[in-house]
Amino acid sequence: MALIDPQTQEQPAMATIDQSPFDTAALAAGYRGDVLTPGHPDYDRARQAFNVTADQRPAAVAFPTDEDDVVALVAFARRQGLQLAAQATGHNALPLGDLSGTMLVKTTRMKGVEIDAAARIARVRAGAIWEDVTGPACALGLACLHGSSPDVGIVGYSLGGGMGWYARRFGMAANHVTAIELVTADGRLVRATHDHEPELFWALRGGGGNFGIVTALEFRLFPVPEVYAGALFFDWERAAEVLHAWHELLPGLPDEITSVGRLLQVPPMPEIPEPIGGRSFVVIEAAYLGTQVGGEALLAPLRALGPEIDTFAMLPPAGLAELHMDPRDPMPVISGHELLDELPGDAIDALLAVTGPGSGSPLVSVELRHTGGSLARPADHHGARDTLAGSLCLFALGVPFDEAGAVAVHGALAAVADAVAPYAAGCYLNFVEHECDTARAFDEDSWRRLTAVKAAYDPTDLFRGNHPVGARR
Repeated sequence: MALIDPQTQEQPAMATIDQSPFDTAALAAGYRGDVLTPGHPDYDRARQAFNVTADQRPAAVAFPTDEDDVVALVAFARRQGLQLAAQATGHNALPLGDLSGTMLVKTTRMKGVEIDAAARIARVRAGAIWEDVTGPACALGLACLHGSSPDVGIVGYSLGGGMGWYARRFGMAANHVTAIELVTADGRLVRATHDHEPELFWALRGGGGNFGIVTALEFRLFPVPEVYAGALFFDWERAAEVLHAWHELLPGLPDEITSVGRLLQVPPMPEIPEPIGGRSFVVIEAAYLGTQVGGEALLAPLRALGPEIDTFAMLPPAGLAELHMDPRDPMPVISGHELLDELPGDAIDALLAVTGPGSGSPLVSVELRHTGGSLARPADHHGARDTLAGSLCLFALGVPFDEAGAVAVHGALAAVADAVAPYAAGCYLNFVEHECDTARAFDEDSWRRLTAVKAAYDPTDLFRGNHPVGARR
């Protein structure tokens, strides 16, 4: 092992780099990855999360190359009294909190995707992101339960549950994971399945990432050659008309369609083309597992309102990657989230009053995702996060570039929370971008079971998760 610059692959003098309070030379000689500590010229780049408001300052950042490297890091952390936090893309990093006594384990170099088309199973290594597998699977006529962002890490998404475009039909991605390989606190490389280490397997599927460091994941694929999907863009001033029309459709929609009602204020940015950039819209996005004729019938009441832009078409599953228009590059984000029970019409009006036309809201996006369907149906073979409460998932965000902007966004998010407070039904931790009481996301029996698994597999709290189970040091 050497402390090296991953750009030049040169080995600079140890004394000019290793300013950490622990001895990185104590890592096993066979460790092949890199370790960057404060003072290294690439430390700041290495520690960056996707959300740049997360000012991560870990004791060190490690880049393992394989499972043996991870085993070495676990042994090293135990000896040095450090915690370990695994991270690939750095989404949902803010809840990790103070990392001064933690080594951040970046799994980005552990890439690799294998697809067994006959068995409809994909195996991905810890650093894989969704676009690594959606395209290859799509070429085989298969789809995976990815989310709305193609560059999100598959492991973190799945450990938190995973709610994507097919969620009402197939449910949480975690419940279709078939095997998880991880290094546990005692340094073992474990393969957890329904039949082997079943309690650990249950906890990992929705219980988050502080039971070990996952090195690989296997999950089911689905025979989906095409979907009818796209977005309807309406003028901002029609927000009330369009959102009410969409909301009134929801009770009659089949599980095969997952849709989003969204207020979108697009910043004027060079990379956003006309006619979208610098404008505000109310948008309806949807993906339908069915024919174009069936999809058009379901959307007919909304299309009759006369959208300004209509992008719906039959698409291969990989074509859904850009539907939600999530940003690709790291940026500052402050967000808020709630799961909501069924909303009456006046609740839509209350939400629009603080976010819609005339409100002066600085929020870039305020969305309501239709849940229910398979997301509401538990099953014995599911993991810790097997369902979502309520019928809608609210997610709102602003993009502050200075302190005044941050204050404005926080105020706007508080107004949103007040508007929907009577209908709050819980939370989905993948959308909670701040430290919170993790137990709030689970029922009492599941929480007791999760804490028991944590105590059995990581009694000294070696692993630090963004939404931890067990006491945080």
